[in-house]
Amino acid sequence: MKVVVDQDKCIGSGQCVMLAPDIFDQRDEDGIVLLLQAEPPVALHDSVREAARVCPALAIELDEK
Repeated sequence: MKVVVDQDKCIGSGQCVMLAPDIFDQRDEDGIVLLLQAEPPVALHDSVREAARVCPALAIELDEK
């Protein structure tokens, strides 16, 4: 799995950070998403999928190849 975030779409809701804190963080100044790991370990795939699913701005894209 490869994770891509679109910081221009992000609205800083923080749902991704709550669901997958090892993969996502937020900038201190404005809450915009920061990607910590573009290729998460298999053990975290379900939480990353859930984070992408609940993102209100659809700012997280997953490549499952």
